[in-house]
Amino acid sequence: MIDSSAKVSAATEVQTPNPFIEFVVRLVREKPLGTAGAVIVLGFLIAGLFSEFVAPYPLNEIHILDRLEPPGGNYLLGTDNLGRDMLSQIIYGARVSMIIGFSVVAAQTVVSVLIGLTSGYIGGTFDMVVQRFVDAWNVLPMFIVYLTVIGMIGSGYLQLILVMGISGGIGGARGPRMLAFWVKSGGYYDSARAVGASTRQVIMRHLLPNVMPMLIVAVTAGIGGVVLMETGLAFLGWGLPGQIPSWGGMISGDKRIYMEGAPWMVVFPGLVLATTIFGLNVFGDAVRDLLDPRLRGGAGGVGRYGGVHFKAKEKALARAKKKLKRQEKRLAR
Repeated sequence: MIDSSAKVSAATEVQTPNPFIEFVVRLVREKPLGTAGAVIVLGFLIAGLFSEFVAPYPLNEIHILDRLEPPGGNYLLGTDNLGRDMLSQIIYGARVSMIIGFSVVAAQTVVSVLIGLTSGYIGGTFDMVVQRFVDAWNVLPMFIVYLTVIGMIGSGYLQLILVMGISGGIGGARGPRMLAFWVKSGGYYDSARAVGASTRQVIMRHLLPNVMPMLIVAVTAGIGGVVLMETGLAFLGWGLPGQIPSWGGMISGDKRIYMEGAPWMVVFPGLVLATTIFGLNVFGDAVRDLLDPRLRGGAGGVGRYGGVHFKAKEKALARAKKKLKRQEKRLAR
């Protein structure tokens, strides 16, 4: 007779649901508002990535005879003071905003994880010194810091990403540090150290995978704030150069002069910006509710150590055991 544990293992491997699919199903069933936010974000992301194919006109193509044309006809959302199609500008601006948002949040996550996990893992005097620096950094008004540094080094993609990524990463180091302490309190951490695991192995195989759900929550919740911050900088004239279309740049500068005679130049970019930030925020809240294990109902992740994966394993194991019992009963007859 085939070993029972082998049967259970084989059945479990075959029937284990995909953790990502499990997460998507829970998102659709339990968080309809978060699902709507995900659809909004995904729509703008696709439009930005394929803007050359989606936009009705090329970037910065000027139709001087059709300047300040109201919405309708050949220009669904009208034209600006230079005769550029507003819909095309908004679609190309989606790419810029998404690049800035995702890049800055990725940089912030890397910096905060490096500082927070290292500080929380080492502890002691090193942790105290690092956290006092982080506390002092968090006292500074970040918007003023961004304006000051960008004023010194200039504006551009790289400058914005580095300034906002590093500054936000330092300020957000407390989160990964607290998660590191939380993970260290688990028994598997002490077990890993007891069997002689190196520092790199403990961080990469135990600390980082277990804080990944909370990092995913922080990333999804932070993109909206970054897009809004970039818009604020552009509105004050400290964002990306004028030839790069961004939603913040479309509602700043000389565009406000035409607010009375051509309100569509400001209204449509503003509506798109508000809709995108709304979608990012509600989707981030939904991801937090589903993945953060510190909240009731939070599964704790979708990866190798995630709660969704473990719950799927438990269900598959229970089904495999029932199936095995039925097979053993048939063999006994």
